[in-house]
Amino acid sequence: MSIDKINNYAKDHSCSETKLLSELRRETELKCINPIMLSGEYQGRLLSLISKIKQPKKILEIGTFTGYATLCLAEGLETSGKIYTIDKNEELIKIQNKYFSKSKYHKNIIQYTGDALEIIPKINSKFDLIFLDADKENYNKYLEIIIPKLNKKGILISDNVLWHGKVLSDKKNQDKVTKGIDTFNKDLVENKNFQTFMLPIRDGLSISIKL
Repeated sequence: MSIDKINNYAKDHSCSETKLLSELRRETELKCINPIMLSGEYQGRLLSLISKIKQPKKILEIGTFTGYATLCLAEGLETSGKIYTIDKNEELIKIQNKYFSKSKYHKNIIQYTGDALEIIPKINSKFDLIFLDADKENYNKYLEIIIPKLNKKGILISDNVLWHGKVLSDKKNQDKVTKGIDTFNKDLVENKNFQTFMLPIRDGLSISIKL
């Protein structure tokens, strides 16, 4: 049995995205240069499920892209909860706002545009869930500044931790970004602040709970 067939079977027997998310995904695929950056339906349903289990009061998302994961995570927020989402690409604001405004969570979303490494320390808040999906070469820098921002028993979800399988390549042949992700993965699993479990879903997803 091929891994593709197993993955397709798993997707076919998992819950489906909403109509709004489907529209956002299709527009992203049609209009954005790197639509692969989108979380997608299968991973998006997992993000939604984790958020619904946790029922966070506050979420921090580092890397908004077109807002697909933002809306997935928002599904689990407490009624008056907030998701703070950051992206440096000003060109994506229009598509983000188009779908945020159509969503019932539009009042729960707080957007920032700029360098997340500079913005995060200025946010005077702590979080129950953090989704890290930004510039991969800075993952370790993000880890350093978000640890104090995450509440005890809070959840950290880190995306792209397999980096297209490049983390398996010989160390001497790894590029800068791959080395950064590989180092982040090792540092995260060895970090005594967290208990971490990596899932080989899509491009790799690590789920960590703060102890």
